[in-house]
Amino acid sequence: MTLYGYYRSSASYRVRIALNLKGLDVDQVAVNLAAGAQHGEDFQALNAQRMVPVLETDDGLRLTQSLAICEYLDECYPSTPALLPADAAGRARVRGLASLVASEIHPLNNLRVLKYLVGELELDERAKLDWYRHWVAEGFAAFEAMLESEQTGQCCHGDTPTLADICLVPQVYNAKRFDCDLSAYPRLSAIAGHCLSLPAFEQASPPRQPDAC
Repeated sequence: MTLYGYYRSSASYRVRIALNLKGLDVDQVAVNLAAGAQHGEDFQALNAQRMVPVLETDDGLRLTQSLAICEYLDECYPSTPALLPADAAGRARVRGLASLVASEIHPLNNLRVLKYLVGELELDERAKLDWYRHWVAEGFAAFEAMLESEQTGQCCHGDTPTLADICLVPQVYNAKRFDCDLSAYPRLSAIAGHCLSLPAFEQASPPRQPDAC
């Protein structure tokens, strides 16, 4: 398989974690989002959305959207650990936590939105950072509250990483990169720290990627 991604892309980071948890080796092709490589004709032929990641399977299937890719990997490679719990209620909880990050926080703060804020809307750097930190705070406050559950363990759901942790860790990484204050989220921060002690997460981190600069 081949993964088209960018080292600092949260969505690409999620898929790298999932691949590592499943013990799957892939070729990686860097798509430099900062330089606009996603807008080139070659990449648009891979993904009309002009977004990473794209996972190309051995039989030529091209998959987009990180959560869809992670669930595909979980279904096609049902090795331990499963990325979703076995019970319906557990799966719903994990999907809810994952979606809070992937559907509520990340879309408001990804690179193309930040570029639009300072480009077309002509916001200054301070206003851009205020925007970023506001939506992280809104989302993380809700996430922290949702972790007040007996189902929370060392990870978001029990003691085994799930799709929720796969989404949380990259968002925490980027929040720290933008100097967000995380002191109000002790559970969330502890879980992210625990996950980063696991090889699958640590090896997927942006500084460990070949295109990191």
